[in-house]
Amino acid sequence: MGDVVMRRMRKEDAEGISRIDTAITKTRGRLDFKRIVEEEVKRSVDASFVAEVNGKVVGYMISYVTSGNFGADKCAWVAMFGVDPKLMGQGIGQKLAEEIFKFHKSKGITDIFTSVRWDSTDILSFFKTLGFERSDFINLRKIID
Repeated sequence: MGDVVMRRMRKEDAEGISRIDTAITKTRGRLDFKRIVEEEVKRSVDASFVAEVNGKVVGYMISYVTSGNFGADKCAWVAMFGVDPKLMGQGIGQKLAEEIFKFHKSKGITDIFTSVRWDSTDILSFFKTLGFERSDFINLRKIID
């Protein structure tokens, strides 16, 4: 693996992000990353980064900022992330998270949240290694028939 370069996400990264998502989920076209990335790069308050190796996107982390939602002060949420499965376990996710944390801290945001399923042990372990803990938020779910 060459040098890993962290940078802000750009519109043209959608294809690489979609490729990574497909490799992880084994489901092609699950999400419209072109639309997601286009919307995300428009918002300067949000922090979304990609990791590149030799000019190829090998990881991404998308986060956004909210204000005053259900009693929360201004905070950030990690919405999505992924690393090329061939490069997992090499610190790319950690580096992406550090960029996200640094960005939000520079904007005065100290609370960062994410939601993961408790049975997703790999993902849960990853976030725990970054210092995430259970929060006071309660995730609610309704299935619409």
